[in-house]
Amino acid sequence: MQIQERIKNFEEKHKIKTTPEFRCLDLISEAGEVAKEILKMTKYGKEKNFLANESIEMEIGDLLFSLLCLANNFNIDLEKALDKSLKGYEKRIAEKGTPAHI
Repeated sequence: MQIQERIKNFEEKHKIKTTPEFRCLDLISEAGEVAKEILKMTKYGKEKNFLANESIEMEIGDLLFSLLCLANNFNIDLEKALDKSLKGYEKRIAEKGTPAHI
């Protein structure tokens, strides 16, 4: 089953479908929780050798859930959106080289 369909069914089953505005705020909140977990894992940047743990896995899962819900709100096929994004990156890399943030 496609992941977006799985999320759509989950939202319907549990009656948690909501507005795109709420999902967007939820997505931002979850991104903040991922950042907080990374800060804790790295002892606020002091620890360079760290391993992923169950907490970061859970937070990234929550972030993905929020993103999938938001995409579903707008009927966006995330695979197609990713393909378009990758083509854009390829074009920029071909024109300017590999940016440091990729």
